[in-house]
Amino acid sequence: MLREFRSRFWRPPRAHGEVEEDRSVGFIELFYDLVYVVVIARAAHHLAEHLSWRGVGEFAVIFGMIWLAWLNGSLYQDLHGREDGRSRTFIFLQMGILAVLAVYTADAAGESGQGFALVYTAFLLVLTWMWFTVRRRDAAEYMAMTARYLTAMLASVVVILVSGFVPAGARLTIWGFFVAGWVVSARTLEGAMDEELAFRATDSTVERFGLFTIIVLGEVVVGVVTGLSEATRDFRTIATGLIGLAIGFGIWWTYFDFVGRRMPQSGGRTVRWMLSHLPVVMAIAASGAALVSLVEHAGEGRSPTAAAWVLSASVAVALAALTYIMSTLADYGRLASIYRPLTTALLMGAGAALLIGWWRPAPWALALALFAILSAVWWVAVIGWLRLDDPSAAQPNAG
Repeated sequence: MLREFRSRFWRPPRAHGEVEEDRSVGFIELFYDLVYVVVIARAAHHLAEHLSWRGVGEFAVIFGMIWLAWLNGSLYQDLHGREDGRSRTFIFLQMGILAVLAVYTADAAGESGQGFALVYTAFLLVLTWMWFTVRRRDAAEYMAMTARYLTAMLASVVVILVSGFVPAGARLTIWGFFVAGWVVSARTLEGAMDEELAFRATDSTVERFGLFTIIVLGEVVVGVVTGLSEATRDFRTIATGLIGLAIGFGIWWTYFDFVGRRMPQSGGRTVRWMLSHLPVVMAIAASGAALVSLVEHAGEGRSPTAAAWVLSASVAVALAALTYIMSTLADYGRLASIYRPLTTALLMGAGAALLIGWWRPAPWALALALFAILSAVWWVAVIGWLRLDDPSAAQPNAG
């Protein structure tokens, strides 16, 4: 009976190299991502209430930590998980820890920082154990790579645990170096890996990143609804909210037409493709927080300075980061007639968004101008698409 239990319900994780190319994202992974909806919402709520450059800095650090938690947990399931009781049990355990983490997230930069650090440490310990169980099944050629990864995980546990016992200002600095350290080390690790052993994204990996982008785009909806709920709901306020919502539509349109469902290039581009998603999703979440203030001040002649700058800068960062993601795609060279003009348009759009933030027109006009920029960028790509002899060639994974 015990042997049957282990063989059917409690199977060991897949080792490195045991890739399931044709797998799709499972219901358990969708369920797992839902808990991040709450955690991200708590972080964005803090930014909405502290809309300043300091607040943006705090949000960037905390969001970076949340994204790294999601990245580690998601990649583990994609690379090594199964549809069995063991995988489900560990996913549920992570979700329980993340639910507690959400309680401390809103004020993680202040009084709740110690609680956030201790809960985050518990989350890292679970992930470290999960990655260790994979190493125990790996072939010899993967040992050096997994040793470096586990060393980074153990160092992370120590760093975050220690950060829970230092003053709040120093704690946030440590967390900032923690996020930056992971980004730099991931790029370094990718460069040091043999091409034969390098991580390659599968269709399920690409799908998972797209689903997380949708989760973060939900913060734009939350920001508009929160702003409308707290303001006088006259025509101008509602119109401003709906135009602000259209900013989310514009980002969604560009991402899922020209990035979503498209595979990154092989040969050392996968990690860059993953990491370049961080500024995109962070900027989207920040724009949702800025929309709360923009909608609340819809009746004023000029947009509030902080809301105007955070919203326009978020759109600019998202557009600029999308150009980098596009350069890592396998379709980038094949569809050069679309992507090269689109890259130029995205960078020009980013500059125009910053000018709109500096100008600070009325809230409705600022939101409309940003939506117009996103629409113009998309039309540049559509024109290139229409000029193709075979329009189906522009579809993901075509050819």
